[in-house]
Amino acid sequence: MANAIRFHETGGPEVLRWETVEVEEPGAGEVLVRHHAVGLNFADNYYRTGLYPVPLPNGMGVEAAGVVQQVGPGVDGFVPGDRVTYTYTGSPLGAYSTEFVLPARHLIHLPDSVDFETAAACTMRGLTAAYLLRRIHDYRPGDTILLHAAAGGVGLIVAQWAKLLGLTVIGTVSTEEKAAVARAHGVDHVVYYRREDVAARVREITGGAGVPVVLDSIGAATVQASLDSLARRGLLVCFGTSSGPIPPIDPMQLAIKGSLFVTRPALADYIADPLERADLAGELFGHIAAGRIRVDVNRTYPLAEAARAHTDLESGALVGSNILIP
Repeated sequence: MANAIRFHETGGPEVLRWETVEVEEPGAGEVLVRHHAVGLNFADNYYRTGLYPVPLPNGMGVEAAGVVQQVGPGVDGFVPGDRVTYTYTGSPLGAYSTEFVLPARHLIHLPDSVDFETAAACTMRGLTAAYLLRRIHDYRPGDTILLHAAAGGVGLIVAQWAKLLGLTVIGTVSTEEKAAVARAHGVDHVVYYRREDVAARVREITGGAGVPVVLDSIGAATVQASLDSLARRGLLVCFGTSSGPIPPIDPMQLAIKGSLFVTRPALADYIADPLERADLAGELFGHIAAGRIRVDVNRTYPLAEAARAHTDLESGALVGSNILIP
């Protein structure tokens, strides 16, 4: 028997229940993983509230790190005892658990130099940062980018990685505390998006030119400022909606504002190919192991207290990466 966080109805954090569950033998192409640390992601809220519909009752969570206990028929490349991490989007949910059976195709070998807590805190965020900086645009040293939510889990990794690429980072934050964290991780210019005119500040910092790329995970509250911050033929990358869905964008406005481009990428499409996923993960964990990118775990919660973690997550009080410990 194992323990897991499950929910039988959608709603607030109070719908999350700590339950005893039976873990079946892994089937064809599946593995059983014993979790040592579990990732806490803003997207988890979307499953809990029903924004991302799933059959009920269901488990919770899509990211964890641990050790392979059993492998099912037809599994190649993994054996019991392997240290692994994983992240995915969609079904099956269930990472908020002590043990979990999932398709082996989601697993990533975890180097000995990276501990479980760090892996759970950064696999989804780190792979997101990896595709944003290594796949989405051909950055050039000296480019300036605008990074929203610069003190968030993805933002702190992007900021550090961007510095390795020779980029200047303008980062938006909501508080002085988050500004200090962002600066400590490589953000060159801080903008307080709730009380400053973001686009005006970006134009000021860039001498009126704007930036070639905006990385926006906030969505509804920042999309207009993001568009107004772009240089001619600039790219807006909308990779999250923490403030709500992005309203429709009039294509003619893209022309008027300078022949702009907009994309709404999903991590799943950048890690679907096993070779590309391994390449991105290898680069990510290589930087972490070498100390070039630092992943700080801000808060650690007992897995059984996932409801409290979700309450803090929704409040916007959390900084950086946060995890659950079974």
